[in-house]
Parts: sequence; C-alpha cells; structure tokens
Amino acid sequence: MSSASDLRSGKTHRDENFPVASWIIHPRHRALILAFYNFVRTADDIADHAQLPADEKLRYLDLLEAELLGRGDTQAEAVRLRNALAERGLPPRHALDLLTAFRMDVTKLRYENWDEVVHYCRYSAMPVGRFVLDVHGESTLTWPASDALCAGLQVNNHLQDCGKDYRDLNRVYLPRDALAASGAAVEELGGARSSPQMLQCLHALAAKTQALLDQGRALAPQVRDFRLGLEVSVIQAFADKIVAMLRVRDPLSERVHLSPMELLAYSLRAMAGEAARRAVGRGAQSKTAAGA
Repeated sequence: MSSASDLRSGKTHRDENFPVASWIIHPRHRALILAFYNFVRTADDIADHAQLPADEKLRYLDLLEAELLGRGDTQAEAVRLRNALAERGLPPRHALDLLTAFRMDVTKLRYENWDEVVHYCRYSAMPVGRFVLDVHGESTLTWPASDALCAGLQVNNHLQDCGKDYRDLNRVYLPRDALAASGAAVEELGGARSSPQMLQCLHALAAKTQALLDQGRALAPQVRDFRLGLEVSVIQAFADKIVAMLRVRDPLSERVHLSPMELLAYSLRAMAGEAARRAVGRGAQSKTAAGA
C-alpha cells in the first residue's frame, strides 16, 4: 500500500465552508487543530476517492486508525496527530469517531430517514466540534449545542453537494422517505436542475437543517474562551446564510456557496456582534458584583 497522503484530493482547510484553525483561534491551538484536520481530510478523501475500490478504502482507513493508536509509523497524518494529541494529553476518540463515519461513506450509499442522517452526523460532524471544544478546555455541557451546529453544517454540505455526490459517488444523503413524500426520484439528482418535486424535498430538508442551526445558536454564549466564541459566531453566521440560500435556491442549478467577499463581510459582522454581546455581559456582571 502506498501512503494515504498520495490519495489526497488537494483540498485544504482554506477550502471548507467554515473557518478551520483561523487567525481568530489562539496560536497555541492551531497546530493541533491542523493536525486533526489533515488526518480527517486524508481519511475523508480516501472514502470519497472515485477510483479506489471499496475494500482498498477500508484497508486504508484501518491503517490510519492503527497508526493513530500507535501501531506503526508509515502514515504521516496519523503519526503527526498521534504525537500532537499526546503532547496535550488528549485521547483520539473524536478522530476514531470520524473514521466510523468514513467507513459508513464507503459501505452505506442511501439513508432511509432523517434520524439516519442525524446518526451519520453523530460520527461525521459532531466529533469535530467536540474536539475543538476539548482542545480549548471547554465543558462537555457545551456539546449539545455544538452537536446541533455541527450537524446543521454537515446537512448544509449534503444539500449543497447533492448532485455531485450522486454523480461522482452514487451516494445520496437525502432520506428516502423525504424523497418519497415529495414525489421525487433519486435519479433526478443527475440532472442540470431540480424538478418541482425535488426542489420541494430539498427546501423541506433545508428547513429541518435550519432548526438544527437554531439549536446551535446557544453555543457561542456558552463558550468561555473569547477567541473561540468569536470563531463559533462566524461559523454560525456562515451556516445561517447558506441554509437561507438552500431554502429558496436550487443547488443543482444555482450558487449556494458564499463568495470570498461574503465570507469576509459575514465574519466581521459576526465577530463584532459577539464581541459586543460579551462586553455587555461583562458589564452587567460587574454591576451585579458592585451592588452585592
């Protein structure tokens, strides 16, 4: 077997729908978060590889897991993350959860209902938020809101890429019961634009995703770390804008991604709002303490 690095798609942390170890995060955390990202990106690219047979994908994922757990030193991304976690005394559980999701990507091409999609998100998205919170020493009480935000981000991505996933990988995250309820057929995802039935299905799923993102809105106020709170507010702003587009546009024929200028504008607005909210909160606490 060659190195898993050779199977990378070329996508980096700068190509994601949300900031990854951005300048907002304290520098002491960035190297660890990037080591985590590169391990996850490598495994994700293996699962999504268009030419690699399924059994080979699973063998590579097993190899990454083995070396993350200390059994070997041939895969750079696994060794780098293993060492970075050891330096901080953190367990590999969140990365192992993500490997579970990537194995599902190899072996499970269809989802029956919304609950199955959210179950997939439990392994494909929620561990990312939990990992970042752990890195910052945040309480596990923040996990429910983080889980909702991360699941919303994941389903946003599923809806944005529904046509590409079907054409390139024959993978469909749109639940079968949602397609049936709208009278849409899976094969329509291969078309240049959605039928009215498919569009009804996509918009209904975007509305359910909005509900997840609304639950995730509690996360930024719960986070103690100031810089992480700013980053969470930016991620929330991106997700809210994307789901708003998905609720009215056709991802098969229309743009449902943010432009660089939009990313910058929403980042600045979100950070300013979160910084102001925290300043007001500190002021209120000071007044309460002074009056006690």
